[in-house]
Amino acid sequence: MSGYDNERETPKPTLKYAGFWMRFWAYIIDLVIVSSLNGLLLSPFLFVDQISVMGFFTLQGILSAVTSYIYFLLMTKWLGQTLGKMMLGLKVVRKDATAPRWSDLIFREIIGRFMHRSLVFTNIIYVVVGFADQKQGIHDVFADTRVIHIEK
Repeated sequence: MSGYDNERETPKPTLKYAGFWMRFWAYIIDLVIVSSLNGLLLSPFLFVDQISVMGFFTLQGILSAVTSYIYFLLMTKWLGQTLGKMMLGLKVVRKDATAPRWSDLIFREIIGRFMHRSLVFTNIIYVVVGFADQKQGIHDVFADTRVIHIEK
């Protein structure tokens, strides 16, 4: 006897992990949304395109990146999904299928995305999603998150 009643034990939910292509299309939808947001928010300030920061980055480029990071971070924290993921029935969860914590998302959405975007060759790392057992990208592995299919 193991000390607990198996009939009362709640079964763990069966998770259906989202593969590379579903995540890819959700990301493309999100990029269109973020680009539109940047157009609405930054177009009144077209002059900022001329302002160079550290001789390499433009102020508009920095503000565009900040908009993107805020979008992904807040949407994923508040709703568990971005608009692209909503449209395709995907959601970000922790290993135990609970909502991600702030610390998980700061790593996943800010540090992880910065790593992928800042080094050109790291975009290839997204391909890992297609081959991993739980369809995790490198940023998911370190943040201990998964992207799953949800019922619509």
